Amino acid sequence: MERGNVLVIGNSGVGKSTLINAVLGDGIAETGAGTEGITDKLSIYENGQIPFRIIDTVGFEPTFIKAQRAIAAVKKWSKECAKKGKTDNQVNVIWFCVDGAARKLFSKSIQDLSKATKMWESVPVIVVITKSYSEPEREENIEMVNNAFAKQRRYSKNLRKVIPVVASTLVVNKDIFVAPDGIIELIDATNELMPEGIKAGQNDLNTYILNRKRALAHGVVGAATMAGVVVGAIPIPFSDALILSSIEIAEINALAHIYGISKNEESKKFFNSIVEVGTVSIAAKAAISALKAIPGVNLGASAINAVIAGSIVAALGEGTIYAFEQIYLGNKSVSDIDWVKKVIESKLSAQFINTVKDNVIRITENTDKQKIVKIIMDVFNNSTVSSDKQTI
Repeated sequence: MERGNVLVIGNSGVGKSTLINAVLGDGIAETGAGTEGITDKLSIYENGQIPFRIIDTVGFEPTFIKAQRAIAAVKKWSKECAKKGKTDNQVNVIWFCVDGAARKLFSKSIQDLSKATKMWESVPVIVVITKSYSEPEREENIEMVNNAFAKQRRYSKNLRKVIPVVASTLVVNKDIFVAPDGIIELIDATNELMPEGIKAGQNDLNTYILNRKRALAHGVVGAATMAGVVVGAIPIPFSDALILSSIEIAEINALAHIYGISKNEESKKFFNSIVEVGTVSIAAKAAISALKAIPGVNLGASAINAVIAGSIVAALGEGTIYAFEQIYLGNKSVSDIDWVKKVIESKLSAQFINTVKDNVIRITENTDKQKIVKIIMDVFNNSTVSSDKQTI
């Protein structure tokens, strides 16, 4: 990024637009007075002299619906940053504006901040106390902010500075003027934090993108698991997992698409090695044998086969997700064939078998396929079998 971005956020009427004009130059952002804020959408402002851009947000209104609308606008902006061509709009520093004249900081304001900027978990925050006309009250207001943030577990670690400012000259009477103050200190503090903020913003953006890919990938595994359950329930011999190979291939290809892994000769060998472990390996056959011999379970062959088939497809899918994530993150490559085989075999380990056994007791002959899939997926969501918690 050539320039970092500052997100300006706070209650409506707190003086965000006036602050932006004080930093970048008069007339940049529209200002006004009244019961509702002027800014009704997020906008980017910049000039050639300040080495960062400013994102002005919708002010938090007192009413619930309007407050939620403001929160939703920031969240939408944040998600848009994950799209190709828009990553330069990521948030690197947050200016949380508080009205110094009010001399109160309600916990709801910080909660609104937290909800709106949830995606930016580690971005540094500067609290800007606007309208700090009374110098004697500034120390009291700084203490108020520190105490309020100390009660908020998440944001207490992100708070870096508390800076009282006067963004525009206040005329008290013909003999008394309150001059602008704190603007240069705010610019300097922001510049000082920007390298940390750019790194934090990029990390937060990467985490968001990875989590979205993971959620989409779990959806693929769920659909493939359902297909495995349906095939497994067909009353035909199920001596090994070869019957599942077409489902597993489709599952792997869909997951590869999510993680942007292109198909070439090298990647095909990688994909094939995953399928081999899932369909014909000793680990898969051992899993099938063990799951068929579950004591105390009175299920017909069809139901048992459905559980076995769905469990193997889910295990292979979860292992593939982990493997593809490591490639996506640059920790591994598609040339690491032996490594991926170990990953998939770990998914069909004795621990996996025991976990599935424990869950089979929740299934009866009357359990529908959707319920079976949910039970199987719970194995991977709640157990410690996940290989991303292991060093392989």
